[in-house]
Amino acid sequence: MAIKKGISYKPGKTRVHRLTGASKLLMVLFASVAAMITYDTRFLLCVIALSFGLFAASKVPFRDVRVIVALIGFIMILNNIFIFLFSPEEGVAIYGTRSVITHLIGNYFITYEQLFYQFNVTIKYFTIMPLALIFFITTEPSEFASSLNKIGVNYKAAYSVSLTLRYIPAVMREYREISQAQQARGADISKDVRLPARLRGAASILFPLVITSIDKIETIANAMELRSFGKNKTRTWYNARRFETGDFVAVISGAALVLLSVALNIVNGGRFYNPFS
Repeated sequence: MAIKKGISYKPGKTRVHRLTGASKLLMVLFASVAAMITYDTRFLLCVIALSFGLFAASKVPFRDVRVIVALIGFIMILNNIFIFLFSPEEGVAIYGTRSVITHLIGNYFITYEQLFYQFNVTIKYFTIMPLALIFFITTEPSEFASSLNKIGVNYKAAYSVSLTLRYIPAVMREYREISQAQQARGADISKDVRLPARLRGAASILFPLVITSIDKIETIANAMELRSFGKNKTRTWYNARRFETGDFVAVISGAALVLLSVALNIVNGGRFYNPFS
């Protein structure tokens, strides 16, 4: 049974790769805050254009992220369905007008206001998703840890995140190897067998995977303890880099997005841009 590669660091020589992990992390955080503050459609579309522009500049192949994009798309569709089921008049309440397109059943009407509101909810996903993906794919895990430490996160927690990011590809690789070994012994976990048989086959893979994972965790913990990890309050980082011009531009751009979103809230008299007024 084949298993897709997960999201992991992909080295490259693009301008996005040359940015420090700290500047990319701050850019993602600033953009996330800016997108959460406002529902101004014009602003969100501009952030989407910026996000996809940076994604294109990173030259990350879409095939490397299509699984996570499909998963986010599925969650986005479910979110829209539930919004309409539980609050079909939310857009009407927000924008103060009611322009009915058609009647479905009972109290369920399709209105321009509701469609516009859910359109804004949907594009919020696309404002941050490309930035988050290129951050994880273009940032080396050790530099990611140093970036977290640089913005104030305790170095122990930062190093734990780095180890997790490094370990995910190793776990997936071991899963493939154990799966192939089990299939060579006759365990079938393909779609051709019934669900109970597939679950038994998956269990036969997970048990040795957990055992090997625990062994590796113990080995890493012992190695870190022997090197007195955590003894000092601070530490240096081998992969830490100084800010360059591109890093300052990224951070300032992210901060400008936050200020612009706040300014739009003041101009619009609230978080929502209202084209119906």
